[in-house]
Amino acid sequence: MKEATGELNVTVIVVTIVAMLSLFFFTYLWPRIKNNFNEQTQCDNAICLCPARDSDGRCKIPDDGIVECHIKGKPNEKIMCTWKG
Repeated sequence: MKEATGELNVTVIVVTIVAMLSLFFFTYLWPRIKNNFNEQTQCDNAICLCPARDSDGRCKIPDDGIVECHIKGKPNEKIMCTWKG
């Protein structure tokens, strides 16, 4: 009987650890992964115009490389994306 109780205790501990890891994943990691995916997808489909030009007519981008873009088909929706040239 003691062996069965010991195995039950191990099972309860394992189930508790799996539940805690699942809770951490679905409350902290998954929202960050999902938001990052959505942002990257929007930037891949965005149209980014050159923000400024220098005297030679070449595109001059900001130092941080972030430019204002708009989503295809929705010109009023502005998002910030990394300049891809």
